[in-house]
Amino acid sequence: MATFLFDDIIFGPVKSRRFGVSLGVNLLPDNYKFCTFNCVYCECGWTYKNNAEKIKLPNRSDIQKNLEIKLQQMTKEGKPPDNITFAGNGEPTVHPKFSEIIDDTISLRNFYFPDAEITVLSNASMLHKQKVFEALRKVDNNVLKLDTAVDDTFSLINIPTSGISLEKTIQGIKNFKGDQIIQTLFIKGEYKGVSFDNTHPDELNALFTVLKEIAPRYVMVYSIERDTALNSLEKIPESKLNSIVEMMMDNGINAKMY
Repeated sequence: MATFLFDDIIFGPVKSRRFGVSLGVNLLPDNYKFCTFNCVYCECGWTYKNNAEKIKLPNRSDIQKNLEIKLQQMTKEGKPPDNITFAGNGEPTVHPKFSEIIDDTISLRNFYFPDAEITVLSNASMLHKQKVFEALRKVDNNVLKLDTAVDDTFSLINIPTSGISLEKTIQGIKNFKGDQIIQTLFIKGEYKGVSFDNTHPDELNALFTVLKEIAPRYVMVYSIERDTALNSLEKIPESKLNSIVEMMMDNGINAKMY
């Protein structure tokens, strides 16, 4: 098997281990990944440099129309979603109309399935933009990535584009004042001759210190499940993940393993 891309604006619904019956929304191109990170474990593969001005993103009206058509279909079938989840082929918050799209989605959700939740999976790199920050405050589940609190590991695992620092990313996450969920993926591996392991005690101590300052609703603890951009990564066993969850709980950090 290989990494994959979502080939439409709306995908699913799928049964998600974290979000139940999840209807996906992809705000990115359908033929390549567009992201501010280049994570070694990404199931969409590597991020390649693109001219941002030439990238064709789905427009707001098409997203709204496609989402409404799918919600109408699910209404007729009597199959309500548990979640409308923004994920897709990269970082959803880079879409220039992200804030407006969230408003559209809230309106459609309230009309068709008011009990469904809206979830955004973000790498937290665009939180310096006020409209993105405010939009994320409106959704039910603001899920932000934080795989490490160590700069060198951040550069190895997440490989951010220029101008994105771990310090600024963490500060942006803190600004939600606990109204966020953190997702942390644990792996071991080697990239360009340098080994990394974000389960190492020094890594965990640094992460726990930052997580206590963030005080999120909870932390999603997990490892790789599908093929990844770097195919030599080592999956962390459930026993180790359970141990990390227990350590987080002992440090006053609510956590769940997925």
